[in-house]
Amino acid sequence: MRASLIQIAVDPDEPVADRRARAARLVREERGAADLVVLPELWPVGAFAADLFQPESEPLHGPTYKSMAAAARDAEVWLHAGSFVEAAGGALHNTSLVFSPDGELAASYRKIHRFGFDKGEAVLMAAGEDLVTFDLPHLTVGVGTCYDLRFPELFRGLVDAGAEAFVVPAGWPARRRAHWRLLAQARAVENQAYVLACGTAGSHAGVEQAGHSLVVDPWGEIVAEAGPGEEVLRAVLDPAKPAAIREEFPALKDRVLGVAAPRRTRVR
Repeated sequence: MRASLIQIAVDPDEPVADRRARAARLVREERGAADLVVLPELWPVGAFAADLFQPESEPLHGPTYKSMAAAARDAEVWLHAGSFVEAAGGALHNTSLVFSPDGELAASYRKIHRFGFDKGEAVLMAAGEDLVTFDLPHLTVGVGTCYDLRFPELFRGLVDAGAEAFVVPAGWPARRRAHWRLLAQARAVENQAYVLACGTAGSHAGVEQAGHSLVVDPWGEIVAEAGPGEEVLRAVLDPAKPAAIREEFPALKDRVLGVAAPRRTRVR
């Protein structure tokens, strides 16, 4: 399976509508070159541009949805369209959309772990509640977003739901680039699954982005890695590899916590 991660640059001087059109063009350019295309987190506005979250928010079936659905259909690819600011029921969500090659919505995911502690996304957006997977031909994919990468229990849950690969769009800051690579490899190794981690280039509200999107195989080896600027990172995945690694080195079968509720021991 051929995957293309579009590490789009976010320029604060580029209007959102123009960047949406540019992203759609970049997706269409992958026609014939990819089976799966991935965009980063909050690329329409920038992950750190909190002042734009409310004014640039959209309903689920808004401009980003329509643009990305058309791009997936025209390119004839599975498209993880990164995420956008969704307005729903009086709340905002950091929402990812996945489209099939016919342009139909295959999955949507509202980010569970919101970054910012006591500001930004953490206070402006509501948390999602559902673990989400979608099925490609011969591969089940779990969905996470950026800060989710720091919470291994989410990915364990996705493995229990059948995931053999994870797609993680992000707006990861350059000052924590080493964590980005380390965590992507850790999630791959511990779950014996592919990790497709797609970040942004450029700057979000003055926060330099890490770039360095990467594809990690189920043994933890980096298959491909981008540089710091805008580029399209391409890699070939073997859908049989997760099962083969899990059979060769069956560590997941030795899990204890999470398989059954641990017994409590009373101190007498």
